[in-house]
Amino acid sequence: MPTGGHAHSGGVEAAVTDGSLASLTDLAAFLLGRLHTAGLVAAAFAAATCHAIATGRTDVAELDAELDARTPAPAQRAASRAQGRTLLRAGRAAWPVPAGPRAPHHPIALGMVAAGAGLLPADAALAAAHTTVTGPATAATRLIGLDPLAVTGVLAGLADDVEATARAGEEAAALPPRELPALTGVRLDLLAEQHRLAALRMFTS
Repeated sequence: MPTGGHAHSGGVEAAVTDGSLASLTDLAAFLLGRLHTAGLVAAAFAAATCHAIATGRTDVAELDAELDARTPAPAQRAASRAQGRTLLRAGRAAWPVPAGPRAPHHPIALGMVAAGAGLLPADAALAAAHTTVTGPATAATRLIGLDPLAVTGVLAGLADDVEATARAGEEAAALPPRELPALTGVRLDLLAEQHRLAALRMFTS
């Protein structure tokens, strides 16, 4: 979908700039860490949003506020909301996406679009976990010239972890918003702020 995800590196550009991501091995470790922190949170909130819309038990705005509280870096919040806004715009061109926050965080928008498309919370969780690693992997290919086939191999190697993260997100979907996962990727927050202050950037975030 044309959601603008190609403009965001998920911390990869800043990691490449500071020298901590320079190889396939570095990329695999980076993606695994991102998946087990930000990925789990994204999967849980996407699934919870889809579940909330289906059951009407929770206000989507409350979920968005809880996710905002779990996103301490201003640069991360801005990037997430920018992607959420674009995803909603694309989703509403294709499906009857329900009303909600105008510029929600990306996982919230993903849950809203999934609900509008008639998908299940499990589907929303899997999509969130998947995009947590695929976007940054694509950015790494562009930034340091990695072999695209080798990067695809790295992603294939993470398939079980992606599915496990999605299952954990789905299992959390019915929890009260305050009890949803709140894991923090401190390194990702720092990279986001470093990237925001960089004089030269290829990616928005």
